[in-house]
Amino acid sequence: MSMRLGYDLTIEQTQKLVMTPELIQAIQILQFNTQELDSYVQEQLLVNPVLEQGSPSSTDSRESQDADGRREEGTGVSDQSSQESDIDWKEYLKERQYDDISYRQWEYRDPDEKENSYEQYTTSDVTLPEHLMFQLQFASHKKGCRVVGRYIIESLDENGYMTLTVEEIAKATGAPPEKIEEVLDIIHTFDPSGVGARDLRECLLIQLEQKGILNEGFETVLGRHLEDLAANRLGAISRSMGITVKEVQEMADVIKSLEPKPGRQFAAQTDTRYIVPDVLVERVDDDYVVTVNDSSSPHLIVSSYYEKLLTEAEKDSNLSKYLTDRLNSAVWLIKSIDQRKQTIYNVVQAVVKYQKEFFDKGSKYLKTLTLKQIAEEVGIHESTVSRSINGKYLQSPMGVFEIKYFFSGGVAGGQSGEGISSKSIKSFIKEMVDSEDPKSPYSDQEMVNMLKEKGIDISRRTVAKYRDEMQILSSSKRRRY
Repeated sequence: MSMRLGYDLTIEQTQKLVMTPELIQAIQILQFNTQELDSYVQEQLLVNPVLEQGSPSSTDSRESQDADGRREEGTGVSDQSSQESDIDWKEYLKERQYDDISYRQWEYRDPDEKENSYEQYTTSDVTLPEHLMFQLQFASHKKGCRVVGRYIIESLDENGYMTLTVEEIAKATGAPPEKIEEVLDIIHTFDPSGVGARDLRECLLIQLEQKGILNEGFETVLGRHLEDLAANRLGAISRSMGITVKEVQEMADVIKSLEPKPGRQFAAQTDTRYIVPDVLVERVDDDYVVTVNDSSSPHLIVSSYYEKLLTEAEKDSNLSKYLTDRLNSAVWLIKSIDQRKQTIYNVVQAVVKYQKEFFDKGSKYLKTLTLKQIAEEVGIHESTVSRSINGKYLQSPMGVFEIKYFFSGGVAGGQSGEGISSKSIKSFIKEMVDSEDPKSPYSDQEMVNMLKEKGIDISRRTVAKYRDEMQILSSSKRRRY
């Protein structure tokens, strides 16, 4: 058997997806949430002078052209072939306030014009350290107390608890431990009640003392039976203290009314992030209308000045190539944003259609839904559905929800034979717990039987799992005496 070595030329026809930079950009834009998209657009406005940010009305009223020069609706590139000779470009640029580098950077405002309105001001939330420092300056006039007090306040965690020991504070400040304890007692009188405590027991004792109801019974319960109280073992507490279960229940009710984290009512020392809904769902008669929020989609246009400059730059090949590249990049970005808007609309439209009962009747009627179902409905890939709902929010008459909320697993059941979402089952469990007799709460098995009567067949272990996820205690810990 012989083997021939040589070179051959063959022709093959294959299909493959090439991830061009434009395609990668389109995928990224689809995945961006509102804040990320806005940041990305601001970066593009800086690096691409051909782009401008316009109003929705200007975007809709102008026409566009693609990379080959064909006219197309919606991207904001205007055709000036019939009007260039009639426009005084010098006056036009002056009105549009272009500067010597040919793009608008600022808008003129009369310096004498003053607009004072409530919309110009924002509120400033007070943090826990700020609130305590304000009280400290009136608590003691001794310089040493203020230095130690400031150090203690700055060492508190976000819940208002001490993170350092007295010995560590004394070593850091150079003050004797007796001085630390003295200043700590002063801080314990501050608002919010319980701040500066070393642990939960001390926090609750401080609050009871400030209310004027601290007695030996409360001290015993908090000092010796805090774990029993958390587990609702009131019978064991009553036998140990030699009092009735009813008396223990009364003390337990008072203790549960206290604040275990006194610092959480104040603003966190981190930035507050606000949700901007990407899609609005409104009820019209018996149907729901889906609208993409215009404020979540930047409106970009191509500068007409650069269009004109492109036609005049034919003699300069380098300038013509640069402007053509910038123009093509701008048009592709505008198209990608428009495609993102359309894809989100199609996906949410399909979700609302499938989850109509949820919007009509509430969370108990949420159905199971997968990415595959919506992908088949819209005619796109599952990964595209995933990207289009990532970090996006929906505002509806039922409230504001992350679009991912409507995609959840569940169990088979229901009168129509469709799956029932795990969120719906949790709503039923929550409803049962809210309506139960506190002296005889439902066990997990009893809730299993009640759900089975509704056509929902799940195991006791699943009920316990959902109950734990909702932070609902077991029946023994929910029982009242």
